[in-house]
Amino acid sequence: MAFVSVYLGLGSNQGNRLKNIEAALSLLDEALGCHYQSLSKIIETRPWGFDSSDKFLNCCVLYRIFRKGTPEEQGMELLGICQDIEKALGRKKKSTVGPDGKPVYHNRTIDIDILFYGSEKIDLPELRVPHPLIAERPFVMVPLLEIAKPSLKTAFPEIFA
Repeated sequence: MAFVSVYLGLGSNQGNRLKNIEAALSLLDEALGCHYQSLSKIIETRPWGFDSSDKFLNCCVLYRIFRKGTPEEQGMELLGICQDIEKALGRKKKSTVGPDGKPVYHNRTIDIDILFYGSEKIDLPELRVPHPLIAERPFVMVPLLEIAKPSLKTAFPEIFA
């Protein structure tokens, strides 16, 4: 049986932020059929990439899931799971693209990003893994460094330099 380490980033800045993250973790456990292997501390951060007075709670989580199909197939399946959980917990808007071609971010009850899928790189229109802006986002890197395995750091030295 082959397993793969999947790292996810979670964030919430609307409603009961802690309960939103706890609910997302519970729903992820259920959907993935296992309990997470490692969870970082939950940190409070200012919004990144947009103006809002609502601070975020952010964390990273590591799951070890059974590898089935290609990384692209399983990545897309995982993306669907994350988006379904976001919708179930009240997320209304996804980030959009502004007239300048840059992302436009919004407040959210929950955001779940796929940061890494093992040591694989996935480059699809709907999904890029590793998540392309990881190294620029302290709200991801701080909790990620808490739980990142040495093998992840070795596989992606450009991110963990």
